[in-house]
Amino acid sequence: MSVHIVYKQNGVKMMRPVLTRAEYISLRNGGFQQDNVARIRQGDEAVKTSLVQMNYSCLPNDDGTLKGSKRMSTTVGMDIDHIAPDEMASVKQRILSKQDELGLLMLEESARGKGYHLVFRRQAALSQEQNLKWASDLLGVEYDTGAKDITRVFFTTTEAQLLFLDDEVFRVEGGGGTGISGISGNPGISGISGISGKSGKSGESGGGTRQYPAEYHGIPFAEIIAKYWQVNNNGYEPTEGDRDTLTYQLACDLRHICGRNFEWLDQVIPCYDGFPLEQKREKIRNALASEFNGFPVRLRNTLNLFNGNGNVNANLNLNANLNVNDNVNLSLDGGDGDASLSAFHFQPKNLPIGLRESLVGVPESMHMPVLCGVLPIAAAYADQVETTYCDGNVHHLGLMSIIRGEQASNKSVVKNAVDVWKRQFDDEDMLARQREEAWKERKKGRKANEKAPEDPKVLIRVVPVTVSCSTLLKRFKNAQGHTIYSFGEELDTLRKTNGAGSWSSKYDIYRLSFDRGEWGQDYNSDAAESGVVRVAYNWTMLGTNGAMRKCFRQDNIENGLSSRILVAEMPDASFAKMPKFRKRSADDEASIQEAVTRLRACSGLIDVPRLRNVIAAWVEDKRVEAAKDIDHVKDVYRKRAAVIGFRCGVIFHLLTGKDRETKPCLDFAVMMADYCLYQQIKTFGEALRNEYVKAQDEGQRYTVNHSVFDQLPPTFTMEDLRAMKQGFCGESALRNIISRWYRDGWIEKTDAKHWTKCHSATLSQ
Repeated sequence: MSVHIVYKQNGVKMMRPVLTRAEYISLRNGGFQQDNVARIRQGDEAVKTSLVQMNYSCLPNDDGTLKGSKRMSTTVGMDIDHIAPDEMASVKQRILSKQDELGLLMLEESARGKGYHLVFRRQAALSQEQNLKWASDLLGVEYDTGAKDITRVFFTTTEAQLLFLDDEVFRVEGGGGTGISGISGNPGISGISGISGKSGKSGESGGGTRQYPAEYHGIPFAEIIAKYWQVNNNGYEPTEGDRDTLTYQLACDLRHICGRNFEWLDQVIPCYDGFPLEQKREKIRNALASEFNGFPVRLRNTLNLFNGNGNVNANLNLNANLNVNDNVNLSLDGGDGDASLSAFHFQPKNLPIGLRESLVGVPESMHMPVLCGVLPIAAAYADQVETTYCDGNVHHLGLMSIIRGEQASNKSVVKNAVDVWKRQFDDEDMLARQREEAWKERKKGRKANEKAPEDPKVLIRVVPVTVSCSTLLKRFKNAQGHTIYSFGEELDTLRKTNGAGSWSSKYDIYRLSFDRGEWGQDYNSDAAESGVVRVAYNWTMLGTNGAMRKCFRQDNIENGLSSRILVAEMPDASFAKMPKFRKRSADDEASIQEAVTRLRACSGLIDVPRLRNVIAAWVEDKRVEAAKDIDHVKDVYRKRAAVIGFRCGVIFHLLTGKDRETKPCLDFAVMMADYCLYQQIKTFGEALRNEYVKAQDEGQRYTVNHSVFDQLPPTFTMEDLRAMKQGFCGESALRNIISRWYRDGWIEKTDAKHWTKCHSATLSQ
C-alpha cells in the first residue's frame, strides 16, 4: 500500500490507506480544501495545517500510528521546493518526460504553488535518502532535504493541482514488502486496515483459507449480531430494502472487534435476504475504507448486554428508551466514561509553573478535575488581561467549573489545590473584611444625631457561593474592575439555600459573567443594594451527580448556562482501592504563589495568533462533524467549548512567560476544548436534545464519533438515509438534511432517487 491519509485520533497521528482513485480525489476536494488552497496562495499560511495530509513512503505501525514507523512502502514521496516562477513549467515538463524511467505515480503542485510533490516507485536496493538522491539526479532538481524521513507527510492540494496520477499507486503489492532491511516479507498491516500481505484489495488475501475466531471474548459472533439487530433495529434483520445500508453499518461497527480484517468480516457477516456475495463484500470494503474513529456506541451497547460468561445480562439498563417528558435526564451514570476519559491526559512535565505543581501528589486519573478546578481562580488572578478571540471580539478570562462525582469520590483533592491558589486572595480579604467590620461597628455605635461614617467600599475578591444577590451587587460595585471568585464545596448547599443567595436566583448572573455582561437591580429601599454593574465572576464548585441533575433542569439547559460551564468528572471509585495522595512540598506551594504573582502582573491586550488559528481550526472541524451528523447538540456546545479551551490556553501562555505560544500551549488548549465538549455533551446533551424534541418534534440521539454521512454508501437513496436516522427524523427533516448536504457541495444528484457523495468532510489535522 502506497497511499495513506494521515489524521489525528485523540491527539495522535494515525494512518489509514486510500484504496481507490475516487476516494483519493474525494479527499483532495473534500471539506474546505479548495478554499484553503486559495487562501494559502493569497498569503494566508496559517491555514496550511488544515489541508489534508498524505504519506507515500511508509506503512503504519501495528497500532495504526505514524510516529516512529520503520516500515517503508513500495513508493517514495519527494518534495521539490522553492522553484523560480519562470522555471515551474520546464520542471514539470522534465518530470513528465521521464515518467517511465522514474516510475512516476503522482505529481501535484504544492500548496503555495512554488514547487511540486511527486511519488515514484522505490528502488528496493536503496535507502529512502538514496532514492531521493537518485531521483534528484535523474530530474536535475534539488529535493527538500528537510523532507527525507519516511514518515514525512505532504500537505495535499486539490484535484485542480493534481498533474499526474497512475492508479498503480493504490495497488497492494503481492509480496507486501520491499526487500529493504527492517521490512519483513509480510508488512503486518492486515490487522490495521484490513489489508492482507498477499494481494487483492480491501484486505482480501486472494488465496487465504484461514478460519478466524468465531467468538469475541467467549460470545459467538452470531449471537452478537442477533443482539445487535435487537438493540439497533427493533429485532429486524436487514431485508432487500435496507440490506445495503445496514450491512455497511454492521461492517463499520464489527471491524473494531474483527481486527479491521476483510476476511474475518466476510466470515462473520451473513448475506441478508438473498444479498449477492460480491455486493456484501463491496459493503465491507467500503466500511474498511471509511474513517476509523472511536469504539462504536451501537456495538458497545450491544456487548454490554452480555455478562462475563457470554450470557445476556437482563439486569443492565442501557437507557435505550428515554422518556422525553422527564424534567431532565442528565447522563451522569458514568457509563463508559473511564475508558473515554483516558484520552484526556497531559504530561505534567509539559505544564507551566503553577499548573504543574497543582498536580503534585495527585493520582493521574484525577488530573483533569484538579486542572479544571484551579483554572477559574487562575483566570481570576489574570483579570486585567484582554485577548482577541478567533471572531475578532475582545475577551476577558471568564471561567466557571463544576467538578462532579459521587459522594466519597475524593473531590477534596480539588479543594486542596484551590486552597493553595486562594491564599493571596484570602490574606488580602482578611484585612479588607476587618476594615469593613470596624466600619459596621462604628456605624452601629454612633449616636442618633451623629453622621454615619463613610463606607470604606472595600475590595473583597472571594465571596461564598451562597452570597445574596444584593451583597454580590455591592461586591461588584466595589471590585474596581477586578474579578470576584467563589469556591463551593457542595453544589447542593447552594441549591438548597433559601432566598436571594440560591442557585435559582443567581444563574442569570452566572450566564452574564462568562462575557462580563451587565446586570443590576433596582429597589425602592436603602436596605437593599441597587445599581447596574459589569459582572466579572469566576467560580469552582464541587457536587454530586444528583445535585447536578437538580440544578440543571429544562430552563437552564436550553438557556445557555450549561454551555458556559467547564464540567469535570471524578473517576469512578466503585469498589476501587483507596488512592494514594502525597502532600505538596513547601517548594511546590511557593511555585504556585509565584504563578499567582505572574498572572497578577499581566495586563492589557495579549495577542495569541497561533492559539487563535488552532482553536479556529478545531471549532471548524467540529462544525463539519456536527453537520455530517445533523447533531444540533454538538453544534451548540462546540462553540463555547472552543472559547473555554481558548481561555485555558491563554492562561497556559501567561504562565509560561514566553512571547510566543508554545506547542504544549496549543496542545493544551485543544485538549481542554475536546474535554469540555465531551463532558458537556455527556452531562447535558441528552437533556438538551429532549428540549429540541419537545420544541420541534424532530430530535436525534447523540452517538459518539459516528457520522451519518460517513456511514452512508457512496451512492445512496432517501431510503438509506431514512434507515440510518430511523425514529429520529421526520420526512421534512430528512429533506432538509439532503438539501443542506447538496447546498454545501457534499452530494450531487444522479437521478430522481439517487445521490452520490462528492467528498468526505475535512479530517481533523
